[in-house]
Amino acid sequence: MTPPSPSAGHYAMQPIGHIASDFPDKFGVPRQPGLAPAAHASLVFVPPFDDPLAIRGLDAFSHLWLTFVFHLSPEPGTAWSPLVRPPRLGGNAKVGVFASRSTHRPNRLGLSLVELRSVDTHRGVRLVLGGCDLVDGTPVLDIKPYLPWTESRPDARAGFAPEPPPQHSVSFSAEAESTLAARSDGDSLRELIRQVLAQDPRPAYHRRMTERTYGVRLRDVDVRFQAMVDALGQTVLRVVDIVPPPPAAL
Repeated sequence: MTPPSPSAGHYAMQPIGHIASDFPDKFGVPRQPGLAPAAHASLVFVPPFDDPLAIRGLDAFSHLWLTFVFHLSPEPGTAWSPLVRPPRLGGNAKVGVFASRSTHRPNRLGLSLVELRSVDTHRGVRLVLGGCDLVDGTPVLDIKPYLPWTESRPDARAGFAPEPPPQHSVSFSAEAESTLAARSDGDSLRELIRQVLAQDPRPAYHRRMTERTYGVRLRDVDVRFQAMVDALGQTVLRVVDIVPPPPAAL
């Protein structure tokens, strides 16, 4: 067999669209799709892929596979490690990068299963998505319909992640509740905050720390929260304040 030429190892790709979502930053984004169904997200197609003919029949499917780029990870060609520390293992044990879903990958490609809630073709093409785990601005390279009869494998082994992540209790201070009550989207924002914080977005090596205040960007606000341990020894994430985000650096 003739070996491939060096140029055969390079492939030109361009996004078909970009994600608009409730997650302006990486911190706080659910670590897997479907864990925060209250999150709003859309895939907005860009020319020349925003032709409604390209998605004819797509509305007959309930879920889609998205192939996307981890655009906030280091650029291809920079240093990468064959070993990573999955949060599921406490950030201590290492596994091979290809045995993980780490964002730090040689080609920065990601795959996500999302719900297709509606299709809008009034001005170009926009897909309204549910259960999205992608940061705002994520470039999407391709979509494919999900086929449950061949792609759902209940008997599959899940390695070091055999079960869903634990769900923690989330509470809100009086100040946070007052801010939510004054917003037109207060109910949906409260549920989004609850779903995101219930997964404890703190780095794995911070899990034993309490009293420290963290901030996670959701929609147009900065949600400040603390972790504490209740009388039963269970972790509780408490929202202490919801404020406008700090001004962007010039």
